[in-house]
Amino acid sequence: MLAGVRRLVRRTLWEQVPRDHRQSPAGLCRRQVVSGLVVLVGAVVLGVSLRIEPGSHAFYPATLALAAIWTVGAFASGPLHLGRTVQGADPGPRPVLVPLAYGVILALVFVAGALVVRQVPWLDHQVGHVLDHADHGSVPLLVVITAVNGVAEELFFRGALYAAITRRPVVATTAAYVAATLATGNAMLAFAAVLLGALVGLERRATGGIQAPVITHVTWSVLMLVALPLLF
Repeated sequence: MLAGVRRLVRRTLWEQVPRDHRQSPAGLCRRQVVSGLVVLVGAVVLGVSLRIEPGSHAFYPATLALAAIWTVGAFASGPLHLGRTVQGADPGPRPVLVPLAYGVILALVFVAGALVVRQVPWLDHQVGHVLDHADHGSVPLLVVITAVNGVAEELFFRGALYAAITRRPVVATTAAYVAATLATGNAMLAFAAVLLGALVGLERRATGGIQAPVITHVTWSVLMLVALPLLF
């Protein structure tokens, strides 16, 4: 069984599906310019949105505006690809169940870590600041916004930005994702961005597209939104 799990992990996070996503020099240049501008604008809007007072109605349009920035920037940069799983020497089906499982596993890791974080006052405050929006807002609406932003972030970071980087794109996109998250001034969000960014970056490299990262990100985000308020 353990050998089977190792093979599954290697196939879904390390081995790369055969694909031909070559870009012309002009297309690559356009993608790099658009991605660079969008990541700067998005970081500013992200920082502003999470500094909005919990309970303020301005939080919802601000976060939706952020999702719009990531999404428009992603599609404006060039074509995006959904990706496929590795199946022998040929591309397999679109990834669904394994990315879903990765999202659940990552959420369980964070729930376990939350039990430790609660014992450290400074870290507990950092998490509590993020959860204040859940305490003062409409949970169904927050779930929708969380899912929409998860999709939008993956469209941009593992879609447009990943394709714009020619060397070590997993490391580079994770670093950019963390840097954008640091604009919030919240260390716990930045730490989460490191782990999540690395996982979905490996999925992007393995599958050649954004579908697996989107499923993992949205699953993890929604589970965190539901589970963390129960712990803090």
